[in-house]
Amino acid sequence: MEVCGSSSPTLREFGCEQNLLSRPDGSSSFIQGDTSVLAAVYGPAEVKVSKEIYDRATMEVVIQPKVGVPSVRERAREQCVRETCEAALLSKLHPRSSFTLVLQVVHDDGSLLSCFLNAACMALMDGGLPMGCLFAGVTCAINGEGQIITDPTAVQEKGSRALMTFAIDSTERRVMMSSTKGSFTVHELQKCIAISQKASEKIFQFYRDSVRRRYSKTL
Repeated sequence: MEVCGSSSPTLREFGCEQNLLSRPDGSSSFIQGDTSVLAAVYGPAEVKVSKEIYDRATMEVVIQPKVGVPSVRERAREQCVRETCEAALLSKLHPRSSFTLVLQVVHDDGSLLSCFLNAACMALMDGGLPMGCLFAGVTCAINGEGQIITDPTAVQEKGSRALMTFAIDSTERRVMMSSTKGSFTVHELQKCIAISQKASEKIFQFYRDSVRRRYSKTL
C-alpha cells in the first residue's frame, strides 16, 4: 500500500453490497481490507420546525461505534461526512425536509473515515437521492521515513506522523472535504491530494462495476 514517487496508488481490496436493509430508504455495506462499515439513509422525511430550512433539506449524520457510546472523535467524523454529503446532494429539490444517514462501524482496521464516506455515497445512490456528483474517500498516511501510504491499516496509521483523509468529487476530481492531523509540509499535503485524486479513479470505477453487477442480476 506504499506509494513512492509517481507510481500508481495501491488500495486494499473493496467489497460492497447495496439494498441489504429493508427499513431504510437506501443502504450499503462497504469493506476496505478488514475495515467494514454499514450505512443506512432515511429521507426525504418531515423535519422538526426548529430544524427546518425553508429552501433546502437538512442533513443529519449519526456514527455508531462498534462498542460503547459515540465520543468526540465520532462527532468530528460526523461533521466531515455531513459536509461532504451536503456538498454532493441537490438538497434544494427537497426544501423543508430532512435526510438522516446512520453509519455503523462493523470493524476498524484503519482508513475508517474514508470507508464511512464510501459507504455513505453508495447508500445515497441506493436511496435514489438527487446528487450533483458522487464522492470517494481516500486516506493517506505519512510514515517516519516520509513515505506516503494510501488506505493505511490501523498499524500503519499508528506508526505514521501524519494522517489525511480527502473526499474527492467524481466530476472534476476536486477536494470536497479534508481532515488532517499530525505534522506535514505543504509539499507533502499537495502530494497526498494528488495521490488521493488518482486513487479516487479506482474507487469510482468500483462504484460503476458494483452497480452494474447489481442491476445485471435483476434483468
